[in-house]
Amino acid sequence: MDILSVSHLSKTYRKDKVDIPALKDVSLRVAPGDFVSLVGRSGSGKSTLLNLIGGLDTATSGRIFFRGRDLTTMKRSELAEHRRLSVGMVFQSFNLIAHRSALDNVILALTFGGAPRRTRRERAVRLLASVGLGQRLNHKPGELSGGEAQRVAIARALANNPKALLLDEPTGNLDTNTSLDIMNLIRKLNKERGITVLMVTHEQDIAAAFSTRIVHLSDGRIVDNAGPGSAA
Repeated sequence: MDILSVSHLSKTYRKDKVDIPALKDVSLRVAPGDFVSLVGRSGSGKSTLLNLIGGLDTATSGRIFFRGRDLTTMKRSELAEHRRLSVGMVFQSFNLIAHRSALDNVILALTFGGAPRRTRRERAVRLLASVGLGQRLNHKPGELSGGEAQRVAIARALANNPKALLLDEPTGNLDTNTSLDIMNLIRKLNKERGITVLMVTHEQDIAAAFSTRIVHLSDGRIVDNAGPGSAA
């Protein structure tokens, strides 16, 4: 059974009484454990598609099934639960709480996910250690490098055992060496834990090196749904 099935999905925004189509009749299926990169120029619709799958936005038409549940029929409270428990989202700008430590950022995600109070700190420590930040628990985002901040964001995304990671340009603010470190971490999570990965990127080389499949978007449509990348 597919973990994700998108069928005839469209999204149109309205600005100044003008309709602006962002996605046009997009269909996509993703199997559990896949590592899929969504590639395209700015404005191609790739981030819109990721946001719809993550429950951050609602479709104009079409269907999105995640593990058999139709996101397009969910209430706002159900979409919030989907974001907390079913998927983990990582963004280019990290989106960490600046005045909280790395540990507190992860504990907060566990709190929202309903983890028992007595287990939150221990689990947050384990998560940060698993992404190589066992010695940086009490550092705030401004005291971390870009790569370290992104590792905190990944640990936070993993807090509630999501079935899929949704990554929006996770290496966009990082240098080449740090980008490779982050991508190797994501690939390790994909291979060792079996977490499905959907990643938006404009970096073709990153997509080719790490994905099992590359989906190209242009002007709101899927124009190529390739088979395996190098999947090295």
